[in-house]
Amino acid sequence: MEIHTEMVNVLGESPSSKTMVCKWASLFKSSRTSLEDDPSEGCPKTASTPEIIAKIQDMILEDRRLTERDLTEALGISLGTVSNILSVNLGFKKLYAKLTRAVKMQHPGSSQQVGYF
Repeated sequence: MEIHTEMVNVLGESPSSKTMVCKWASLFKSSRTSLEDDPSEGCPKTASTPEIIAKIQDMILEDRRLTERDLTEALGISLGTVSNILSVNLGFKKLYAKLTRAVKMQHPGSSQQVGYF
């Protein structure tokens, strides 16, 4: 393309690929006047809102035996979002409670649980 060749002559090694220059040329031929990107439709959607973070904190403080999956199902958000909120936003760490055989014998109804602190 002639425009790309001219850019290389003026700028030396062109920082833009031939494909990108062709795209720009077609945009300007279709009456585009700005080099800026068009505004996107609203903000990116995220589930890490202050309200959700507060709900998760309240739920964990009420019952520390809740799992990430319990929170995911209760709030209708992804497991990754729940994990991120717990670790990054709230600073919680996983606490694994593995029960030994002796403890299980003393407390027959007990099972392995995961909680947060």
